[in-house]
Amino acid sequence: MQYNIIGEPLPVVECHLAPGEGMITEKGAMCWMTPNMKMETVGGGVGKMFGRMFSGEAMFQNRYTAMGGNGMIAFASSFPGSIRAYNISPGNELIVQKSGFLASEMGVQLSVFFQKRLGAGFFGGEGFIMQKLSGKGIAFVEIDGYAVEYNLAAGEQMIIDTGYVAAMSASCRMEIVSVPGLKNALFGGEGLFNTVVTGPGKLVLQTMPINNVASVLRIGSTQ
Repeated sequence: MQYNIIGEPLPVVECHLAPGEGMITEKGAMCWMTPNMKMETVGGGVGKMFGRMFSGEAMFQNRYTAMGGNGMIAFASSFPGSIRAYNISPGNELIVQKSGFLASEMGVQLSVFFQKRLGAGFFGGEGFIMQKLSGKGIAFVEIDGYAVEYNLAAGEQMIIDTGYVAAMSASCRMEIVSVPGLKNALFGGEGLFNTVVTGPGKLVLQTMPINNVASVLRIGSTQ
């Protein structure tokens, strides 16, 4: 499979497939394709279906296969921002925000990921339930706004405002810390909690979390 990501900040990824190659994607992600791409809706078992539902995705996925020759299929982002490709392999799994998964090669598996620390889920803004991408293959992830990537060394930390974590390596650890000082917490405008991600691993941040945009629009509509 070869691919080309074009069109930021309203991106689309074009995937060029050899005969018999396939892609899996969430409902509604496909935007155009060649006529020889065969679509099949799959569930993958009750447990996986409900796991996807709890992690913010549809219970069913669509599988597209190139039949009788080379095929092309394109997937568009649902929100202004970025699409990033990540090579998933054993020991190189990726944890992504809810609804972050866009599409992948057939060897990638999507499952639910629960935050081990309850505080990280209830106060961190990324949600108690996230998504885990495992298996083997290339996966495409939606980023709200532009993507900023850091490679954290073992023990290296980054303090992040609520909602800005788009993805991280499964080897990273996430926890929640309170903003120091009562005055800072109440009047600083940054909320009561920050997210702390500790390496080793890749950390992907996003510059325009969709929840922040929705909050600004709500405030604007009431003025």
